[in-house]
Amino acid sequence: MITKIRFLLCCLLLMTSVVFTQNSSDKIALSTLLSTLEKSYDIKFSYSDTDVKDIFIPQPKQGISIDELLSFLNKKTFLQFKTLDNRYVTVSFLNKTIAICGTVLDAKTLEPLLLTSVKVNGYKLGTTTNNNGVFHLKNVPVNATLNISFIGFKTKNFAAKELFLPSCKQLFLEEASEQLSEIIMPRFLTAGLQKSTDGSTVLNTEKFGILPGLIEPDILQTIKILPGVESVNESISNINVRGGTNDQNLILWDGIKMYHAGHFFGLISAYNPYLTKKVSVTKNGTSSTFSDGVSSTINMETSNRITNKFSGGAGFNLLSADAFVQVPLKENLEVHISARRSFTDVINTPTYNNYFSRSFQDNSISSNIVNNTESDFYFYDYSFKVLYDVNYNHAIRTNFIHIKNNLDYKEQYTSNNTLIEENSALKQENVGAKISWDANWNAKFSTTLSAFYSDYKINSSDFNNDTDQFQTQFNNVLETEIKLNSKYEFSDVLFFTNGLVFNEIGIRNTTTVNAPTFSTTEKKVLLKSAFYSEIEYQKNNTYARFGVRANYFDKFNKFVIEPRINIRQQLNTAFSLKLEGELKNQTTAQKVDFEENFLGIEKRRWILSDDENIPIVKSKQVSFGTAYAKDKLYVDITSFYKKVDGITAANQGFYNNIQTFNSIGNYEVKGVEFLVNKQTENISTWLSYTYSKNEYSFDIFSPETFANSLDISHSVSAAFNYSFTKKLKVSFGGVLRSGKPYTKPVLGNETIQNGNRTIVNYDNPNQENLANFFRLDLSGSYKFDFSDALKATIRLGFTNITDKKNTIDSYYVVDDSSQNNVRRVDNYSLPFTPNLSFRVRF
Repeated sequence: MITKIRFLLCCLLLMTSVVFTQNSSDKIALSTLLSTLEKSYDIKFSYSDTDVKDIFIPQPKQGISIDELLSFLNKKTFLQFKTLDNRYVTVSFLNKTIAICGTVLDAKTLEPLLLTSVKVNGYKLGTTTNNNGVFHLKNVPVNATLNISFIGFKTKNFAAKELFLPSCKQLFLEEASEQLSEIIMPRFLTAGLQKSTDGSTVLNTEKFGILPGLIEPDILQTIKILPGVESVNESISNINVRGGTNDQNLILWDGIKMYHAGHFFGLISAYNPYLTKKVSVTKNGTSSTFSDGVSSTINMETSNRITNKFSGGAGFNLLSADAFVQVPLKENLEVHISARRSFTDVINTPTYNNYFSRSFQDNSISSNIVNNTESDFYFYDYSFKVLYDVNYNHAIRTNFIHIKNNLDYKEQYTSNNTLIEENSALKQENVGAKISWDANWNAKFSTTLSAFYSDYKINSSDFNNDTDQFQTQFNNVLETEIKLNSKYEFSDVLFFTNGLVFNEIGIRNTTTVNAPTFSTTEKKVLLKSAFYSEIEYQKNNTYARFGVRANYFDKFNKFVIEPRINIRQQLNTAFSLKLEGELKNQTTAQKVDFEENFLGIEKRRWILSDDENIPIVKSKQVSFGTAYAKDKLYVDITSFYKKVDGITAANQGFYNNIQTFNSIGNYEVKGVEFLVNKQTENISTWLSYTYSKNEYSFDIFSPETFANSLDISHSVSAAFNYSFTKKLKVSFGGVLRSGKPYTKPVLGNETIQNGNRTIVNYDNPNQENLANFFRLDLSGSYKFDFSDALKATIRLGFTNITDKKNTIDSYYVVDDSSQNNVRRVDNYSLPFTPNLSFRVRF
């Protein structure tokens, strides 16, 4: 029996050897074959190594004559084999053409790239790929090179002979964006969050995992978990990056500057995440292509590729419902559409009730003083994008977005036996549109010409029953911009970017009052042009970006030069150093009114610099840090310094005696950010800590230097994510931070007379701090499939599970009925609030 087994094994080994020999002899390198033939036929081939490089042909039959051998070689290659005498054979290119083919694929997803440009360099010959990414070309010169390009991808060149039929070689193109922002942490804190080489944090909404309390990849809620990013009042409309105010964040949606951030007056993001492919958050070292936003840049980008696949999704939560679709109309034409609307004007859920009370707690709308009240609140947003590839080198994209909050409030009361009905209203909206033309002029040079329009309005009419006064306010920002951006690739590691920008912005503010009769309108317009230049280098362990932006303000006849720097150096496989610095400016700010406000909820109005009473806001910032990344452990320590000049007392939100002063000052913040994130196959846990000292300086005040209203000295957040399976996940976490500063009245002298009015007599500003803020959140998600094409996700989230009553703001009002004639008004955070979402995707 053993002998038979040995015999069978020997036969099997012999057969395997024969098969292997046959397979390996199917194709052989021509250079190797020629060396063998020289010995077998005692001849000498005269050729260039480059001519025969990468050519593989079948083995010729043994024992054939030299003439038959040369005929075989001429037939199987695109070379000419010619005998000079009985011993020497010359090898050279034929003056003829060959047929080639190839398959072009996305290097990341391995999906075929439709309509990829295939050009023969130096010849009027070319084609495009079909639905499978395949192309064929005939009559291609054998010594030619091919240029393979696709919008949004890195252009590559290939030798024609590499694609000689019948190989149909696979050719891989990489996305151009990956060259400039290589991902160094593919999974940061949770799935869908990534760290890029330039220091920015990238949110990929398609791959979003789970975060404590969140039921959706809410764009602006998500970035609040990053070190150095706070919101002193929980609102995403009031995101504070390294001690800056919310109006110092540049918010871009597909290149359109947006002036409106949140629905429900800041409790949820106004941007539908399900068509937003990528969000980049940059705190320092910003690219010179961006202006404004002296504290941060939040850049949201939707999908820019034609997929030629019909796809979409829909879902709802306890506030709203939404849907989105991607519809291919032709091979080179596609439409992306999204829409969301709340049903809060129809159904009152527990989530809605808590959000409503939180938003309107500082207003009579939430009180029960008036016997009969009726409120009607809703929000919506929608967007669409048209993608059109003119050909394989030119593409046109158009975008449109509309965001709106609407509140109608009606109150009824009886006066002198007469039923009186008064109506108040608040409408807040932002409309944006953009068109762009992307062009690849050759393998190294590309341009983008774009223009955008952004129109922001907030319009209110408010009846105050206590004072019998009717007031209207209107704030409008209208901005247009034309931009030409060019990029030249010196090599695979060195890039040069230049651009021109022409920008016009106009802001109007109108206020009317019936008693006493009063009306005022103020409108300002500013024209700004800019030139920027930037060079970017990325190779092996080094990343460096140096840029400069020159801004010219026509009305002020003023130049502002802004250098930018961003360097990252990998020291070894684990440690890296980073240095970032920038100068930036912005000409818009938000004035905060406490007496004349938009129904007590939106107290901020956009205003425009006049370079005198309202100067251009300028910042200078530098940060230095080190990071450790190995074995799924990531540790980051970054120190930073920022100084912002040109701020006014009117846009700082002071609750004290200086809120009405027209004074100009600055704030200076120093701090350290620390983050540690450990991941395993099923667990991701992190702890972050930020320490900062943030102080104002106003020359006319006493004291001149005092705590910033956004000074959060200590902030700690931690979370624990666990994946029970690939479909079932939970996330638990919390935040603990110092209370924000506030101002108390002078003890024993709480009120003073100001003309005919009695006002609160505040003490020195921001000498007190609110109690520490503490909140724990929990969320869970479960994915399941209805079919291979239809997938679903259900998420459940709980905000503030301990129901802690956090005070987020405090101020004082005159109240003759209370002790000391003043009454403290406290605003509180969200109480325990559940939410639920259900989504399907196809």
